[in-house]
Amino acid sequence: MRRLEMLSNTIFGVAMTLLAYDLPKASSFKSAPEWIDLVRVYAQPIIALAISFVVAGLFWFSHHRRLAVAPEGGRGVVFLNLFFLLSIIILPVTNGLYGSYRLDGVVAVIYGLHLTLIAAVNALLWVLALRGRHDPQLLATALFPLVVFVLGTTIAVIAPKVAQFAWCLAFGAPLAGWLAARRAG
Repeated sequence: MRRLEMLSNTIFGVAMTLLAYDLPKASSFKSAPEWIDLVRVYAQPIIALAISFVVAGLFWFSHHRRLAVAPEGGRGVVFLNLFFLLSIIILPVTNGLYGSYRLDGVVAVIYGLHLTLIAAVNALLWVLALRGRHDPQLLATALFPLVVFVLGTTIAVIAPKVAQFAWCLAFGAPLAGWLAARRAG
């Protein structure tokens, strides 16, 4: 699992760096841009970058916590972790699409499905890591983003402009874990 941890650091680092790759370049302006030009060109891609960067960061943190909780794993767990890392490495692709067409319903749903897939695999890995242990805080922290991303993706079907705000609720996962621990204790 230590080798998996080193691999995951590299994958998360590359994926999080590539999120900025699709940002418009300064050369796209023929002359010095006005403030409104900067907002028009950069607002959507930066919103997508911010959501994806924070999502990737939270899942990176969750991944490391999970590896600390379950420092050993069988072949199936290792392959499931590799699938999780694959879902992370694809994040710059869906982020680029979402950054360009954030308000389009189909693109918002695709992006939401991708976030939901990442959260689902992460939650499954947590369930496997906590097998036989009762830890409501860690379980709630792992399951909360899945619920939020399912809800946000459902909202994206109806109102793509609103989905981005729903997805941001996933950042409340540590609070959900804290509340679950207080309730259990």
